[in-house]
Amino acid sequence: MDHHINPDRTRFARFKDLPRDAPVEMLNLVRLRDRAVYEDGEDAPGTFTGTLTGAEAYAAYGRESGPIFRALGGRILWSGAPQLMLIGPEDEAWDIAFIAAYPSGQAFIDMIRNADYQRAARHRTAAVVDSRLIRMAPGKKGAGFG
Repeated sequence: MDHHINPDRTRFARFKDLPRDAPVEMLNLVRLRDRAVYEDGEDAPGTFTGTLTGAEAYAAYGRESGPIFRALGGRILWSGAPQLMLIGPEDEAWDIAFIAAYPSGQAFIDMIRNADYQRAARHRTAAVVDSRLIRMAPGKKGAGFG
């Protein structure tokens, strides 16, 4: 099974080719590692890798990246804890699911390029064993399915 943690250059380039001035909603599905794995071997300066759980490292990512996300106009529309894959591959079990809204595609790009965000993202990379991040155009709200 392929594990997807961070976007590759090709897909990020395709993201940038889409309209940048329209609102964007990002569906996030996240599976966490039991223990965080930091590439440099340290959870934080002087703290060796393996001392944080994936959930603790992901929480650190949220604490550090949240102010940047909110300053760019981002907000969480919905979040939940997946319980059962009713339709779909059973090996795609997720720990976290949420939809993040951005005022524009450019706001998302600005967040990704922000140096403080990039430092915070090391926690996400260490915490996540697999994920899905799906860009969506906001649709009409209502009682129907489509």
